[in-house]
Amino acid sequence: MKPVHERLNLYTNNDESYIFVPAEPLGATPLVVHRHSGDIVLDAPNFTIPSSAKRYKKTIYGIFGLISLSQSEYLIVVTDRQVRGHLLGHPIYRAVDFDILPLDPGVSISKPSHPVETHLLALVRSHLSSGHFLYSYEFDITRRLQAQYVAKENDVDKAMWETADDRFFWNKFLHSRFMDISISDLKNDLGPYILPMINGTFDTRTVMVNSQKLQLYLISRRSRFRAGTRYFRRGIDHDGHVANFNETEQIAIVPYHADPNEAATTLSFVQIRGSVPVFWAEINNLQYKPDLQIMDLQDSVDAARRHLKEQVSLYGDQNLVNLIDQKGHEKPVKEAYERYVEKANVPQVKYQYFDFHNECKHMRWDRISLLIDRLSDGLLQDGYFHISAKDQEPLKWQLGVVRTNCMDNLDRTNVAQAAIARWVLDLQLKAAGVVAEKDVLDQHEEIDVALREMWSDHADLISKAYAGSGALKTDFTRTGKRTRQGAFDDFKKSAFRYIRNNYFDGARQDAYDLMTGAWISRKGPSSALFLITDTRPLILRAVPYILSFSLFMILAGLTLPRTSDYSLVYYFTLWFTLVVLSTIFILIHGIDYVSWPRLIPLTGVIHYNGPGFRSGYHGTGFGLDFGKLKSGANAQWMTRGIRRVDKQIEEIELGSKRHVD
Repeated sequence: MKPVHERLNLYTNNDESYIFVPAEPLGATPLVVHRHSGDIVLDAPNFTIPSSAKRYKKTIYGIFGLISLSQSEYLIVVTDRQVRGHLLGHPIYRAVDFDILPLDPGVSISKPSHPVETHLLALVRSHLSSGHFLYSYEFDITRRLQAQYVAKENDVDKAMWETADDRFFWNKFLHSRFMDISISDLKNDLGPYILPMINGTFDTRTVMVNSQKLQLYLISRRSRFRAGTRYFRRGIDHDGHVANFNETEQIAIVPYHADPNEAATTLSFVQIRGSVPVFWAEINNLQYKPDLQIMDLQDSVDAARRHLKEQVSLYGDQNLVNLIDQKGHEKPVKEAYERYVEKANVPQVKYQYFDFHNECKHMRWDRISLLIDRLSDGLLQDGYFHISAKDQEPLKWQLGVVRTNCMDNLDRTNVAQAAIARWVLDLQLKAAGVVAEKDVLDQHEEIDVALREMWSDHADLISKAYAGSGALKTDFTRTGKRTRQGAFDDFKKSAFRYIRNNYFDGARQDAYDLMTGAWISRKGPSSALFLITDTRPLILRAVPYILSFSLFMILAGLTLPRTSDYSLVYYFTLWFTLVVLSTIFILIHGIDYVSWPRLIPLTGVIHYNGPGFRSGYHGTGFGLDFGKLKSGANAQWMTRGIRRVDKQIEEIELGSKRHVD
């Protein structure tokens, strides 16, 4: 596989072009991006930098991609990185700082000339600052070890972007121009400048077990398909992609005693997680539990079948582990999942239900071992990937995978996956001769602590990406015990999630849609004015101000000099009454006060009134059905705010919904 340039010196030739010159190897072909025409070309190897060109103040550690907004195209470059560790001798980096370079010389990054461009740039910056982007210049971090081994002969002469896993190549859409040029013009092979990144986690620990050095790794790769936030991306889409899909690979490497940098034995075990493959959603309405909605569409079975078949083709046998509650709020999702898995009838798919909250109630989370007991035969049959340096072929292949889910695929899923991975690692180390058959992994404190820390940190990062806060229940993952302090920490995280999911996740979802290519900006800010305008009815916009002013007046009444107690009674009665009435109004119309995505509005979900299930219509305004709402109230502003005079060009005005395949 061909490597990617590691360090680039950037030169700006007045307003004419950006020139990227590889720092090494010497004589490598520079990349020139012409700012006026937008052309991207390779220059001659012995290219001479123009005397008028100025060296950029920072070293460039890679090109994240190219994005087109309403006024200009922008190059996104990596200007700082952190080494997260080394895997099989290859350094793995995290991109920690970025610069955004406009192609249009007349556009200012610091002071855009239009508020729409300011808003879109803010979405780009927020996504770059909150993401966990990992990459390597010479190792394909997008693919698990077994997949790389299988394809190693075919990958020899290919660029890294050609071998990357399509699902986990997070910045693929941003590199689409570069890839198109490389395919259409063989003389302009931009492969050395296309740097695939994953949005996920990478952690490593080195421990000693029975005087043997052991290197542990934990990698998660988040799918770019149906990417988004907790309540705005649930379930499945028509292409069979599910929300919050993550592949997690636990790797253990046993190095040679004589050469600690050389792997004698390499062990890998992969698990996956993803949302329930059903068309379902939870409609935010300011209540702690949103309204649950299941949509029985004509292609629901086909979508579920498409998803399951894809997993079988990629991983082999599927062991579906469902941790959703069998009663209460979650029950309809569990029943829909089981119904559609049965209807899909995909060979090599087995379904296993585990009532997590019931089995592990009263903080008895050690009872997760009951799930392991049920899965043990399947885990032994599916196996794991095992390579020994002294053997020409792998000693063992992983022939199947456990697919775990709960409602969010976060907290309960993390606990289950950590327990499964620990159980399999025990098998692996015994097979490799690192621990004796009679030994128990928990008896080795150093590896026990390392596993708990790695899986807890892993859980927090996945949770922050999807739900906006650290994972719940990590006290058990980190210490092996469920504690009251951990329960209190979970309460705080849940409160933070509530605030984040209701009031801030709309913009975060927009950033996902913009950066992954689910929504593509059209030239001209006028096509995206809906991003910066609030078209809700005046009364909906006014009530929060009335509430805030009433609270201010109450506080002022407590501090200002008193004339008489009699007058204060009327004073406080007035303002307390306004506070109560305003609060009731906001809760009744709660759905109108949620921060909804604007680039791809969820009107089809919110206004759905077809077959399926809906737990209620809270926050919709005096109990009115969404399908019969009057114009100008109860979330109709979302539809009206993006409507155009000519409905036939609505898709063009809002941007196309597509992914790069």
